[in-house]
Amino acid sequence: MSSVGGWLDSIAEFPLPALLGVAALFGFAESGLGVGMFVPGETVMLVLAASLQENHALVALFVIAGVSNSMGDHVGYLLGRRYGERMRGTGVVRRLGVEKWDRATVALRKHGASAVFLTRVIPIVRTFTPAAAGVSAVRYRYFLPASLCGAYTWAIVYVTAGALAGASIAQVEKTIGDWGLIALGLLTVSVAGVVLWRRRRRAASALTPGSGELAHGHGRGPGDERAPGE
Repeated sequence: MSSVGGWLDSIAEFPLPALLGVAALFGFAESGLGVGMFVPGETVMLVLAASLQENHALVALFVIAGVSNSMGDHVGYLLGRRYGERMRGTGVVRRLGVEKWDRATVALRKHGASAVFLTRVIPIVRTFTPAAAGVSAVRYRYFLPASLCGAYTWAIVYVTAGALAGASIAQVEKTIGDWGLIALGLLTVSVAGVVLWRRRRRAASALTPGSGELAHGHGRGPGDERAPGE
């Protein structure tokens, strides 16, 4: 059975443009409106960074990850500008939780465009904040730097962590052997799976009668529009 290091070497054999294309796709999806909840963009970035050994390749990965992540923000921002207050009643917001949308809105009221950066580590809320910024008519000259700062903070954390992990895998293999490393990898994947399952379960609870703010009808002001079909 191949070692984890062998798997990473196999990934590194793919053309660099193809790997950067994968990074761009997942970086975009990670911050895209409603998609980031289900797409493990961080995991993909960690694996790609761990598989790359050349400095120029890691720099390229960092640049692409940041740009694509910010582009995902822009989709939400443009949708918010286009649909305004109706965004709160859309299907994606109702599925993932109106209370998360309201948290993003509150963060914008308190911090302005900086909320796009400050909420980057908060699941779901981070995907809503750019759209909420569009609804709030945050000026683009303030939105852009906040988005880029948040995106590149995200990129540097996961690209650096992946690169460090890749550099240390050879030493870990020498210490605990291939089978021990594989067992450690399986344990890590299992823990990540449990965390992701719990996140999805919490998101799905908003749809269960009697189990959430949305189900009870709270969080909607008397003047808010109702979504079609409600």
